[in-house]
Amino acid sequence: MKYKILGKTGLKVSEIGFGGEWLERHPEEESINLIKYAHEKGINIIDCWMPDPKSRDIIGKAMEGCRDSWYVQGHVGSTYQNGQYVRTRDMKFVKPAFEDLLRRLKTDYIDLGMIHYVDSEDDWNTIMNGEFIKYVHELHDKGIIKHIGLSTHNPKIGKLAVKTGFIEMILFSINPAFDMRPPTECIEAMFSGYEDEYKGIDPERVEFYQMCEQNNVGLTVMKGYFGGALLDEERSPFGVAFTPIQLLHYALTRPGAVSVLVGYDSTDQIDEAISYETASDEAKDYASVIVSAPYHSYSGICTYCGHCKPCPKDIDIAMVNKFYDLASAQPTVPESVKEHYKALGQTAKDCIGCKGCESRCPFGVQIADRMKKTCELFGC
Repeated sequence: MKYKILGKTGLKVSEIGFGGEWLERHPEEESINLIKYAHEKGINIIDCWMPDPKSRDIIGKAMEGCRDSWYVQGHVGSTYQNGQYVRTRDMKFVKPAFEDLLRRLKTDYIDLGMIHYVDSEDDWNTIMNGEFIKYVHELHDKGIIKHIGLSTHNPKIGKLAVKTGFIEMILFSINPAFDMRPPTECIEAMFSGYEDEYKGIDPERVEFYQMCEQNNVGLTVMKGYFGGALLDEERSPFGVAFTPIQLLHYALTRPGAVSVLVGYDSTDQIDEAISYETASDEAKDYASVIVSAPYHSYSGICTYCGHCKPCPKDIDIAMVNKFYDLASAQPTVPESVKEHYKALGQTAKDCIGCKGCESRCPFGVQIADRMKKTCELFGC
């Protein structure tokens, strides 16, 4: 298992994580053993947005004796009322629900205290100008929440979160289908309306990913499989099916993305996800699926897929392109980006303009020209 630093939290998390939302639909002991199996395989981050007692009890029992080796995303604002989930900012429900989370998880702290599910600007303003955010800061000041995070499906809200400076990481929905859609305050809309042809990643999402990378705000990923639709040719908005490994690789190649939290029903599904760690470049190749799809192909946009390899000068072209995109989005090149770029060793200055990479690029990116622009931008 590979581990990465989750932005400014400093936590070293597994790049394949555990999304807990399916736990309640299995017998308790079965789900407890599923979490334990994932942990044995190296998974060390788990998300608990679910307010129902069964799911919380399962996670708490699974972590007994090894709590300190888990990183928990626990949500503030996810409550259980009259036997069902309710997202709320009403403190008479918020506080008891969070206290219940601690009790059922058998812990006195949450590693990543998530401001739960903020997709609208009205909701954002309510949270940031009331008792809710005061409570979050109070929990943080007391050490009950070690780091403050937020979950959202809307890149506009994500950008507002980055700008606060105190939100250290974000749980965000990333997959090739969502990335083509403009921001919306309605998550249901993200699962439909793909009849029109799309040509690449929505600019608002590109900007959000870049802001996360630039500000060291780590991203954990939800809905990486598009609710399973991208694994099914008939339901996929692309008209073709992806594999789990391809979708994991897509998410993990977005700027700022650190860990994908997958929902599991079985140990086989855990094994399938963690097989990503030993998968070949061919198995990870999502680009050929997108470019050959009957609908919604990208064009002229670098997706950092790595098809451009190998380079005769050993340039990591995808990373050079990523740093170019990060730097060109700013009025001046940030020093941190400049240092990361120089640390590559072989950079755009080493390009000999052979264009062998362009012949392999499935999206028709003019790589040689981008290398010249990169040199000009970084002064190499």
